[in-house]
Amino acid sequence: MYTNKVPVSCYITGCTEPYRNLAVERYLLEHTPAGSVTLYLWQNKNTVVIGRNQNPWAECNMAQLRRDGGHLVRRLSGGGAVYHDSGNLNFTFLTDARTYNLARQLEVITGALKSLGINAVKSGRNDILVDGRKVSGNAFYTSGGKKYHHGTLLIDVKTDEMAKYLTVSPLKLQAKGVSSVKSRVLNLKEVCPSLTVPVLQNALVHSFAEIYGSEPVQLTEADFNAAEVARYEVVFKSDAFRLGTRLPFTWQAEARFEWGSFTLACRVDGGNVQDAAVYTDAMDWKALAGAGQFFKGCAFTPEALAQAAQKIAGQAGNDVSKFLAQLTI
Repeated sequence: MYTNKVPVSCYITGCTEPYRNLAVERYLLEHTPAGSVTLYLWQNKNTVVIGRNQNPWAECNMAQLRRDGGHLVRRLSGGGAVYHDSGNLNFTFLTDARTYNLARQLEVITGALKSLGINAVKSGRNDILVDGRKVSGNAFYTSGGKKYHHGTLLIDVKTDEMAKYLTVSPLKLQAKGVSSVKSRVLNLKEVCPSLTVPVLQNALVHSFAEIYGSEPVQLTEADFNAAEVARYEVVFKSDAFRLGTRLPFTWQAEARFEWGSFTLACRVDGGNVQDAAVYTDAMDWKALAGAGQFFKGCAFTPEALAQAAQKIAGQAGNDVSKFLAQLTI
């Protein structure tokens, strides 16, 4: 049990517009006072949210989502694609680097679920499981001295819709030992039939107060600078941020490592890589951000690609270099 009390605040929104909700999240990140923690609870309607370095066309059935009036959103954090509807509750813990405590934050989530009779445990790099199936995925973001940790809680998500929109790589499913995205996840209502979004919201706020030793200050929209939130919303809504550039690639290679997926897509002409992009669901999005530039101009051979991969920092660079070196091109 934690003995130090931390000032906390809470914002629960009824808005279900994804671009607005991510803009508010960004605003709270910038404006949560140092030494305190804000818990933000929010929902999106019919939305696919992709990680910072993912390829939207590879992760989502874009045409189907458009036909159904859905939204494609790119978040600031790394990690993989998720589906949001009214049966999903999202949470974000926003704080500064010194006060950030992932174990304490996750205890708020698992503690809230346990108070409702649901035995939830943290698993792997970013999941919360119940009965061995995923009920929550988590991702993380740092900007200067500010940090957030956010995630999903599946209450009564339409898993058929989820499977219709998310095009999960077979490599990821194989790594999880399952055959489909539907079989990986569990709606909390399956183990707690009386559960509703308001009930879970109340449990989270109560757990938040208990674990941080302080009663949360309840925030309202009146506490926000509307013009600043609107500026962030424009960015999240823009095609430049959501979609990036779709280049005419002629070759790609894909692998999966302990830290996440890796896809290298190249446009090859005259034996050289003319253009390249790297996509990943790695939680450490900064390590691979813009890594495609390392491969532009190099010879299209395993040796040259492997050498270029050495420019990627850390373990990812070593793993990718070894993978590319053994390819047959």
